[in-house]
Amino acid sequence: RRKGSKAKNGDQVVINFLGKVDGEPFEGGQADDYPLVIGSNSFIPGFEEQLIGAKANDAVEVKVTFPADYQAENLAGKDAVFECQVNEVKAPSPAEINDDLATNFGAENLADLKSKITERLQEEYSGAARMVMKRKLMDELAKLVTFELPPTLVENEANSIAHQLWHEDNPEVQGHDHPEIETTQEHTDLAERRVRLGLLLAEIGQQQEITVTDAEIQQAAMQQAQQYPGQERQFFEFLQKNEQMQQQMRAPIFEDKVVDYIIELAEVKEKSTTKEKLQKAVEDLEKDS
Repeated sequence: RRKGSKAKNGDQVVINFLGKVDGEPFEGGQADDYPLVIGSNSFIPGFEEQLIGAKANDAVEVKVTFPADYQAENLAGKDAVFECQVNEVKAPSPAEINDDLATNFGAENLADLKSKITERLQEEYSGAARMVMKRKLMDELAKLVTFELPPTLVENEANSIAHQLWHEDNPEVQGHDHPEIETTQEHTDLAERRVRLGLLLAEIGQQQEITVTDAEIQQAAMQQAQQYPGQERQFFEFLQKNEQMQQQMRAPIFEDKVVDYIIELAEVKEKSTTKEKLQKAVEDLEKDS
């Protein structure tokens, strides 16, 4: 923008900022030459709006309150003041789609970028289609198979479901410091389905000698370790010492391998669909899970 132009929604402001809580700076609350697009909602709610109208070289004091469920517990619910120095105000401009743009995204050239995007989309759509197919398979198995279930397994699973749903509705409560959570018939019905299908898949896997290899566990661990950048080593050390976590990582791999085995025996018909219909099918799965 021209010199002296005021920042508007959609503009990029390049800022230095220093955040303070109770007058003291906090970890992660400082940066220089940070490019922030106003309206991107990438900062704390209420932060970006207070930069509207600012010009280059302006000093702006931004006052916000961290959300109650903020990931850093020491900041959750706290009032904060950010001392901001606006260095530049830039208007949005369409990027040229060329080789230079592609290299910014780690590709060799534009053709390579298009190929990577196509491959990524194919993986996402294939994964979504598999989720839908797996649910339909599980639904059919649940209809076909009935047998007596160990009451303790059902009760434990129902309690686990009830606790999980309660914590999703009350994210501000950590640990088990909460009132007693009662299970409902809906929890029990879902627990019976999960236990029945779990025992069925375990039996099929055992009969067919389906196993999870160390290489598969290692690959899953590497993928999960990416969620903890800079702490991968600590994650692997924790995993090696925690048998319960190893089992939690092994279980979905085993289940998928058994599902693959059943699908190979089934008559699967391919069906054309649209992106919108596939997305809705996945959303419906998430609602019902």
